[in-house]
Amino acid sequence: MDKTALVTFATAMFTILNPIGNVAIFAGMMGDRSAVQRRTVAIKCAVAVAIILVATVWVGEFLLHLFGVQIPSLQVAGGVMIASIALSMLHSRQSAIHDTKQTESEDDKNGSSADQDISLVPLAMPIIAGPGAMVTVIVNSHQHTGVMANVEMSVVCVALAAVICAGFLCSGWITRLLGERGMDIITKLMGMLLLAIAAGMLAEGVKGLLPTLAG
Repeated sequence: MDKTALVTFATAMFTILNPIGNVAIFAGMMGDRSAVQRRTVAIKCAVAVAIILVATVWVGEFLLHLFGVQIPSLQVAGGVMIASIALSMLHSRQSAIHDTKQTESEDDKNGSSADQDISLVPLAMPIIAGPGAMVTVIVNSHQHTGVMANVEMSVVCVALAAVICAGFLCSGWITRLLGERGMDIITKLMGMLLLAIAAGMLAEGVKGLLPTLAG
């Protein structure tokens, strides 16, 4: 995996995982919890995200073959899905793919949300390591085969999980520093970048399904 491809993968994953935007979500969901609880949830969530993404790097494509799903089809579906997330970010609203309202509603029925362990569901999945992140990992693992490429992508995924953990641990300081306006601006910029990545993925998928379009 050459340096350019690795940087592109890291950029795409950083944008999709959206550490800065998810800091605000984490702060909102953990508002009524103690510092110890915040730290525990942040670490458990980061570990879960790392495990999910690294597992996807190594066995994601195998599972696709098992279910008979072609990579170009996944690229088209992933492009549409990621574009939907990007448009939601540009319009400063929560993507339906990352929607947690139903979970929060169930929490209200079952008791206080402070009693729920949210580190794995819904925080790690689907809010952070959701379908868009998994599709991006699988597509890149198909395009860049080999043990070394998988190791490099795994390192990127673990590093990003560590960045997310650090962001969650510093969530109070970050939200105060950037403010609501600053968080909104950064989310929009990341949404624009993510939309460009989605367009490229969609184009590659269409060319794979319809080779005549590639000339």
